[in-house]
Amino acid sequence: MPFFDFLIIGSGAAGLSTALGLSRLGQVGVVSKGRAGDSASDWAQGGIAAVMDMDRDSIALHVEDTLGAGAGLCHPEAVRQIIGRGPEAARQLIDWGVPFDRQPDGNWHLTREGGHQARRVLHSADTTGHAIESTLLRRALAEPAVQIAEEHCASDLWLSGGRCAGAWVLAPGSDRPELWTARAVILASGGAGQLYLHTSNPLVATGDGIALAYRAGAEIANLEFIQFHPTTLYRPGSVPFLLSEALRGEGALLRLPDGSAFLEHYDPRAELAPRDIVARAIDTEMRRHHLAYVTLDISAQPGPLVQQHFPAIFAHCRAQGYDLTREPIPVVPAAHYTCGGVVVDAAGRSTIPGLYAAGEVSSTGLHGANRLASNSLLECVVGAAAIVADLEGQSHLPDRPRQLPVQSPGRVKTVVRATDITTLRQRLQAGMWQAAGIIRNDQNLRAASAHWNELATRIGDALCGPRPYQELRNLRQCAEILTRSALLREESRGCHFNSDHPQRRDVAADSISQRDQQGPVLRSIPGAT
Repeated sequence: MPFFDFLIIGSGAAGLSTALGLSRLGQVGVVSKGRAGDSASDWAQGGIAAVMDMDRDSIALHVEDTLGAGAGLCHPEAVRQIIGRGPEAARQLIDWGVPFDRQPDGNWHLTREGGHQARRVLHSADTTGHAIESTLLRRALAEPAVQIAEEHCASDLWLSGGRCAGAWVLAPGSDRPELWTARAVILASGGAGQLYLHTSNPLVATGDGIALAYRAGAEIANLEFIQFHPTTLYRPGSVPFLLSEALRGEGALLRLPDGSAFLEHYDPRAELAPRDIVARAIDTEMRRHHLAYVTLDISAQPGPLVQQHFPAIFAHCRAQGYDLTREPIPVVPAAHYTCGGVVVDAAGRSTIPGLYAAGEVSSTGLHGANRLASNSLLECVVGAAAIVADLEGQSHLPDRPRQLPVQSPGRVKTVVRATDITTLRQRLQAGMWQAAGIIRNDQNLRAASAHWNELATRIGDALCGPRPYQELRNLRQCAEILTRSALLREESRGCHFNSDHPQRRDVAADSISQRDQQGPVLRSIPGAT
């Protein structure tokens, strides 16, 4: 029965940043469901938003852009706090060795993305996430106090004396978990993009941390706000490939197949409008003209500069038969980012003592109803630093758990065949795309919600069971929370658009879900508009 001072579930930017910070306080265990580098962080292309040019930008302007993108649902104080710590977070990554691009004069090369009024996105070509993830992983593997367990899966959290004191963890190929205990547990498991048929997320993004926290009794907020990235490469039957928003920041235009642009009809910012507006515009045009895709065209920009700025995207498109510098590229929207998650305070503490959360799994109040581009990696590093500071500042860390169960709980193991798990997962993803996709309505949401309740009876709720079963269990739990929250929110705001309720309510409120409640409730946000 392994014991760590700190147990982290997830090995993306948030998890590894937290691990590096906590390594000076004690022994750190990191549970990685796949390989340690398998994360949404590693796939991130655009960069990290932080005010690094005070002559042309300001913290106040970054805060204004974030609040604007969040459609009135951001927590203003949380936004000011996190954005204010952005430069410090960026400098921490630089100190750790992340190779952000510089201009010939030595200054940082900053790019601009949709919703930003200034160039403030630090990047490493178009593979910023990989540059950050690989740098953090290299440092974590070299740190004696950090132990990374690859191919391990957490099936439930463990509470003792009213606080989170560990997790049940499945070893590779096992269906019976072992209890791993700790003084504090940190969720850094990413989002829930695999809820959908079309997603830009890796296969590991199955909402595990959100479901784990919910089953343990923690509050979950705003899960109905799923950001759909407007532009993934249209290649039916292949793994989706993201075409960074930075392309539009550098002059790429979205067009119909006949070559006509259309975004200016939806928003005066056109290609630089926030993602929810762009994704809905694409979806509307595809429905109106019965299209399978629209196109993204950056061919008017100098070819050598496009190749230099977006080498990975250029190479991938070229391998698929497209020349980014010479022709329009077919694109479709896909589920991209989970704006809601586990409710945490400014120190990263959830509503359960001993349980923290950082990164996409958390709900800090930063993103509101729609995430501003490149604020996510920022939130990972700032959130990690807040957790480290909170634990470091405690005069006495929680004691090691003493009363331990003799063996794993004896819940009845539900018999679900591997082929059934695959089929049920695919049906869930198709159902979520239809009912809770870019444009929703009450009838489809009600039908989907009822179906997720029926699916719960079929698959059960067993702590024991292999990783594919646990992932299906978590996806179903997240689907239930999301659809019930979407039904409660009788308005359209940010990423959530319901054609039966197209107007925005006057009062901004979070949807809060908790296991012991009859259903989600709305809670007003102080200072939000």
